[in-house]
Amino acid sequence: MDKLKSIIVDDEIASIDALKWELEVLNNQIDVIQEFQDPKAAIEQLTNLKPDLIFLDIEMPGMNGFEFLKKANEIFTCDVIFTTAYDSFALNAFKVNAIDYLLKPIDPEELASAVQKVIDKRTEPITQQKLEQLFNLMKKQSTGLKSVALPTLKGLDFIEVHQVMYCQSDGNYTRLHLTDGETILVSKTLKEVEGYFEGHYFFRVHNSYLVNMNHIRKYIKGKGGYIVLKNGHYIPVSRGRKEGFLDHLE
Repeated sequence: MDKLKSIIVDDEIASIDALKWELEVLNNQIDVIQEFQDPKAAIEQLTNLKPDLIFLDIEMPGMNGFEFLKKANEIFTCDVIFTTAYDSFALNAFKVNAIDYLLKPIDPEELASAVQKVIDKRTEPITQQKLEQLFNLMKKQSTGLKSVALPTLKGLDFIEVHQVMYCQSDGNYTRLHLTDGETILVSKTLKEVEGYFEGHYFFRVHNSYLVNMNHIRKYIKGKGGYIVLKNGHYIPVSRGRKEGFLDHLE
C-alpha cells in the first residue's frame, strides 16, 4: 500500500517535531512531505503538493485552522485531522460534527486510530456547513479559555484574557494594557495579536487599537466617536470601523 502523503500545518515548531516523531512509528502508512508554520504558505502550496491528509492546528495567529480549511476547500479537497490544545468541554464541538481531531500532547494510540480511519476511508469530506457549525460552536466555547501565551522580548507571558482591557499598536510591537494598570510589550504586530484573541469578544476599533468589549463603559458619538473604558481611558473609533463596531455591540 502506498503511504499517505501528508502535510503538517502548525505555528509551533515543537508541536510539528513531536507529531513527526510520532508519525515515524507509523512509517508504513504516513509520508510527511512538508511542514508549515505559516498557514498562508501552506495554502499557496496545496495545488503543487496535493496531499492525501493534512494535520491542521486550530489556534494559529493570523489565520486559524477553520479559516485555513475554508480557503483550502476552494482549492483542493483532502482528509483533515485537526490537532488542538482545547479542553474536553470544547472538543464536544468536534464530536457533534463528527470531525476528527487529536488532543495535544498527541497520544500515539489516538494518532494510529485517526490515521487508520483515513486509510479505511471512513472519513467524510468536511462540508462548508459542517465547518461553519464547528466554527460557531468553537467560538462560543473558546471564551472559556483562561489565558494566551504571547511573546515578549524576554520570553513568553501567559496572560489571562479577561485582564486585557485593550491592545495598542507600537510599530512592529503591541502594548497590552491590563486591568491592574500593568503594560506589557509584545513582540507581535497588532494584526498578529488580534489573531490570538479571535473569538474572545475583542474588536479592532481603530488601526491602532484592539479593545476588549467586556471593559467598555460607554460610547460617545462623533464622526467615529470614542469608547470610554471602565478605567476611564478614552479610545478613538475610526470612521471606517464605526459601523462594524456598533453592529458588534448588538
